[in-house]
Amino acid sequence: MLLKDLLVEVPGVVETRGNMLAEIENLVIDSREQVSNGLFFCIPGARVDAHSFAPQAAQNGCVALIVQRFVDLDLPQVRVESVRSAMAYIAAAFYGHPERELRLVGVCGTKGKTTTSFLVKAIMEKAGYCTGLIGTTGNMIGEKRIKSNLTTPDPIDLHRCLRQMVDEGVEVVCMEVSAHAVDMHRLDGLTFEAACYTNLSQDHLDYFGTMERYFETKKSFFMHGAVLNAALNEDDETSDSIINDIRIPYLTFGISSEADVFARDIEISEEGVSFSIQLRGVEEMPISMHLTGMFNVYNSLAAASLAMIMGVRNCDIKAGLESLRNVPGRVEMLDTQTPYKVILDYSHSPDALENILSTVRTFTRNRLIVLFGCGGDRDQGKRPVMGEIAGRLADFSILTSDNPRTEDPNEILLAIEQGTKQSGGEYVIIENRREAIRYALEMGQDGDVIILAGKGHETYQDIMGVKRPFDEKVVVSELLTEIRA
Repeated sequence: MLLKDLLVEVPGVVETRGNMLAEIENLVIDSREQVSNGLFFCIPGARVDAHSFAPQAAQNGCVALIVQRFVDLDLPQVRVESVRSAMAYIAAAFYGHPERELRLVGVCGTKGKTTTSFLVKAIMEKAGYCTGLIGTTGNMIGEKRIKSNLTTPDPIDLHRCLRQMVDEGVEVVCMEVSAHAVDMHRLDGLTFEAACYTNLSQDHLDYFGTMERYFETKKSFFMHGAVLNAALNEDDETSDSIINDIRIPYLTFGISSEADVFARDIEISEEGVSFSIQLRGVEEMPISMHLTGMFNVYNSLAAASLAMIMGVRNCDIKAGLESLRNVPGRVEMLDTQTPYKVILDYSHSPDALENILSTVRTFTRNRLIVLFGCGGDRDQGKRPVMGEIAGRLADFSILTSDNPRTEDPNEILLAIEQGTKQSGGEYVIIENRREAIRYALEMGQDGDVIILAGKGHETYQDIMGVKRPFDEKVVVSELLTEIRA
């Protein structure tokens, strides 16, 4: 495409220099990538400013630049107010605006995004739609998986994926919407037919700094025309702020009977959860799910509310909710054939850890054992908080590495230990995660439940910038084989 054609709908174009008739064949954010006729986005960042890499990008085949300040290169340049925002609009145009051929559903909030997205996907498929999913565990077209490294991909990957989905017949896409994606303008130019707000709890303060900024970023997703209809969690106190300012149609969901869509007669067991969905107290829909936990009642209500907004029949909502047997790394019961149970869960924030421990406690016949750590180069304040939660709610805690990244894993563990000591709970520290899992499996007894928390669906461990293979399903299987030998 010609550069000038990619710019037609880009807001915030300040000035251009050079030949706007340059032919563009590739969109580039990595200056090391070798391409032909590439358009390089000079993204300014907190640590690295890609304007400095423009000469390298030019050497590797880029023929034009999107910049926030002109650089000293004899290439066509487009100066914009925000390179990140411009990239979203340009990527949409480059891939032929696939978003305009899809019905988009968004799921925003701290917890529950992945499970809610899977539930929406299941419901829409029962309603007869070919459905795509974009989120933390990867992207999906029907049952086909497409790997992705981010909850919400960068605009180039996102629109490339949406184009593939359109070309393969997808009609509806359910997308996890992270606060990072909103703040980094990855979703600029998209319009969501419906989106929900699940909840707010402490997470990502390493990036946002304060809970207020973290919340305001999520709230902004619903405020500026990107969302046409909303579903909001009545039971989360932060929803009031959204409700007070929202200017689009919305409905509320929750356990509270004040909500438009609410649950009653809730029964939770290790086999799943059953409840009745009430629509404004008039219509009733009995649900019996394979997923367990009160948090999955909320996830189901969020998914059901979105489906109602999308015009899906109640019978298809019920069928979809009841069809989903598990979500990767979310309260996932592993088939260990042991007298104790082993559960894999992604809980890596204080609230999520408390929820999973409280839920599993209800069906634990003997000891509740939790193994967890905290990620490096992330919010340090949550480390002792999670240590205290584990020590208070579990019978035994095993403190170990998560993704230490560039931090000393032992320093992270010392911070977690402060909270565990304060709780008075029993614990042990085993930095090596594989050996920690071995310890947990060897101490397991009849009726125990062992929760491996924090990694969930991830198949790697990030240590000093290197992602090393570490799939806990595989690790557990290997260790049990060794233990039984």
